[in-house]
Amino acid sequence: MNDEDNGQDFEPVELPIDGILDLHAFNPGDVKDLLPHYLEECKTMGIFEVRVIHGKGSGTLRKTVHAVLDRLPGVASYKLAGWDAGGWGATLVKLKT
Repeated sequence: MNDEDNGQDFEPVELPIDGILDLHAFNPGDVKDLLPHYLEECKTMGIFEVRVIHGKGSGTLRKTVHAVLDRLPGVASYKLAGWDAGGWGATLVKLKT
């Protein structure tokens, strides 16, 4: 991919599939494509509980994450994380087995 604004070439970054997806490093516009792919890879790896870190901020990214999760048939349930796992800055997702 070439960023025309500054002429830099960007290489794809390989994400570890470990059940924790931190969205801070991503463009919010990429979340709608990234999240379903990441969750599918987790299922392939046998990971059925995933923590998605979206941050607290204004709540816009959290709402986007939840809207994506609502549309995915492979999601059994999701809820905001407890205080020990990020509170309302993270969402815990259970995938269907």
